[in-house]
Amino acid sequence: MAILNDLLIVFGQMVLMLLQVYIFIVVARAVISWVGPDPYNPIVRFLYNATDPILQRIRRVLPLQFSGFDLSPLALLFSLYFIQRLIQRLLLHLG
Repeated sequence: MAILNDLLIVFGQMVLMLLQVYIFIVVARAVISWVGPDPYNPIVRFLYNATDPILQRIRRVLPLQFSGFDLSPLALLFSLYFIQRLIQRLLLHLG
């Protein structure tokens, strides 16, 4: 039973690290969109490919565009932080 708990904790920590990396990717995409980047740049293409599928779903459900500002990355960041906190609470109860 202790081994299963340890495995769940390690898995949860890996998920938390992946979520943190994805948060950085979303922030980088939001910042880079302010400067009008070259769409053929490999870094820009990676950021768009990594975030667009989720952001498009958010835009369909919640129209968060006001005066030319797209607030869907902010909604995604709030969701990711909520998921992070939920996983942290679950890990505290396991540990």
